[in-house]
Amino acid sequence: MENIETIDSVCTYCGVGCDIAAHVDVKENKIKKIFAHPDGVVSQGKLCIKGKYGYDFVDAEDRLRMPRIAKSFLEKNPAIKEAVSDSLVDLDETWYECDLDAATTACAMKLKEIQAEYGRKSVASIGGARTSCESSYLFQKFTRHTLNSPHVDNCARVCHSPSLKGMRVTIGEGAATNPYNDIYNTEFMIVIGSNTTEAHPIIANRILDVARENDNLAVFDVREIKLHRFAKYKAIMPHEANLLILNMLAFVIIEEELYDESFIEDRTKGFGIFKDKILNDPYANPDYFNELEGYEYLSKMVRKVAREYALKKSMIFWGLGITEHLDGSYAVMAITHLALMTGNIGKPGAGLMPLRGQNNVQGTCDMGMLPYYDPDYQEPKEVGLMTPQLVDEMLQDRVKAVLNIGEDLTHIHPNLNKVDRAFEHLDLLFVQELFMTDVAKRADIVVGVKSAYEKTGVYVNAMRRLHLSQPLVKSDLPDDWEVLQILDNKMGGNADYKSSQDVWEEVQRVAYRRFSGADYHRLEKHRKRGLQWPVHTEDTPILHQLDFRTDDGYGRFVYHQYKLRGMIEEITNNKLKGYYLTTGRTLAHYNNAAQTKRSSKLNDRYEEDILLVYEGDAEDFVSKKVILKSEWGQTNPLRVKITDKVQPKTLFVTFHHAESKINNLFGDKSDELILTAAFKSVQVEVINC
Repeated sequence: MENIETIDSVCTYCGVGCDIAAHVDVKENKIKKIFAHPDGVVSQGKLCIKGKYGYDFVDAEDRLRMPRIAKSFLEKNPAIKEAVSDSLVDLDETWYECDLDAATTACAMKLKEIQAEYGRKSVASIGGARTSCESSYLFQKFTRHTLNSPHVDNCARVCHSPSLKGMRVTIGEGAATNPYNDIYNTEFMIVIGSNTTEAHPIIANRILDVARENDNLAVFDVREIKLHRFAKYKAIMPHEANLLILNMLAFVIIEEELYDESFIEDRTKGFGIFKDKILNDPYANPDYFNELEGYEYLSKMVRKVAREYALKKSMIFWGLGITEHLDGSYAVMAITHLALMTGNIGKPGAGLMPLRGQNNVQGTCDMGMLPYYDPDYQEPKEVGLMTPQLVDEMLQDRVKAVLNIGEDLTHIHPNLNKVDRAFEHLDLLFVQELFMTDVAKRADIVVGVKSAYEKTGVYVNAMRRLHLSQPLVKSDLPDDWEVLQILDNKMGGNADYKSSQDVWEEVQRVAYRRFSGADYHRLEKHRKRGLQWPVHTEDTPILHQLDFRTDDGYGRFVYHQYKLRGMIEEITNNKLKGYYLTTGRTLAHYNNAAQTKRSSKLNDRYEEDILLVYEGDAEDFVSKKVILKSEWGQTNPLRVKITDKVQPKTLFVTFHHAESKINNLFGDKSDELILTAAFKSVQVEVINC
């Protein structure tokens, strides 16, 4: 163990936000092993395989070490080429390498030119959920104040924006209400639209521990997942049935008078109108499932789940299987209705748990990296556009420059054919990244930056818990906020931070409602435990104990009726003929796999996206690989795996590998309120290769 130091930090992957420790050879400046402390509050001494083995990316040979400028960009911009020519070094047919000063000078010159010609709103900034709170804060501040453009957004647009919307409308706060360890205090659990063992395995460990002991788990999904094995209620539902089922649960609670009258009277508004609407909704009665061939059993099961949920101290967990639908925000409102009706909120072992995806997507939203919120969810001076609207603006030549941090826009967003066309209209794409990802390859200027394991910064996980990361290894690369500060100064701003701590101290002042008491000293002291916002004199593990975070402190019922469509409409009319595709993650990889595919222990497990097909539908799949086609586009060939774990006419595929082109299949269909793409259900045609 000579030259080996143990350094504590935070996992760089999903929203669980595990505390980690690393054995680092300080002489070689190399991570040798990553593990969890036995007393880690989030990890409980356990890490998933990504957390354990997914660190090879840090010193991968293809890390972006030097900034790059596209030769084609400089040919179109001779004045910029002349200004930075002394720094240019020929790399290949496409790129010059240069220093950071030249890259930021080129970017600043082009930004000034674009805003002079097309106006201040011709620039948009997108991303930040894979970097620290400090960098996300400065990203939106630089864009809103120095560039004077309101257009900021992040990857929450394609994941949990509906959770934020639905929860803020009903209870005033769009974040998890309880700590993960409250799972051990609950009496009943519903998991809907979350493949938790694959996407959030360290939370799944807790759920499984409790379910094995108490047999108190209900799982709703469109296919059989691992959690179903441990569930008391194993519910497989048709595509796009979330709102239908959630309203049915509420119907049963109301019809059988299982609701908490005193809680409703003391702490909510609008229950009377809600009650009338739901009792008169033909789609809210669970008997409706008696008309759906293959799903009749849900009529009785929904009633049983509703009774247990209402009469016990209960928690609900959900993921993108709820939010990535046309009615995602309404489904989240329906989830909060259940908690409000039964008093299952604001106390230990009872609450609402949206399972967020990126390691800092909660923090990035908290920092104001959303077009309609300033830091601390305050009202901005001007509301900007959401990412799908920005793509439309690009096509209309009204947005001409995009600044991008750590978000693979041309891989993880919907309607990629349209995105490709939109990006051709840009005059500047500036990307800060670790690798030449799909979007970086299309950029005009690319700057390599520090990874989470090479810098200091605050990250906020899915249960509002702040952790202060520290570098595991040293790096000469800049942090994201440092690049932004240089850009800010060249665009006329006065940013003058000496460290990430300086940025965070400003965050504490600006976003004081959540972070006033969470200084670096305190976060260092509680590095393994973390602190749950709001943090003032103490932190706040459980929200809504006395009041909801609405203007008047009351929770609200906002009913929305399910609309018949898609698979359910086809089954109702006895015309189920097409295939319906849903997407998700696998345990070994993370989102665009930019980091995980550089660890052989992970990539060897899952080196391509695989299409799961129901065994009864095998006769339609006569080749080893097929192409899927929708009205918006088609995939590249996908390897087929026949299984009994999906339903008839249901297909499942992951989206980790950009070359699969999965997101070509999804068009502009999205959540009605917040434009999150409907990734979880699309009708497709199968083409055998």
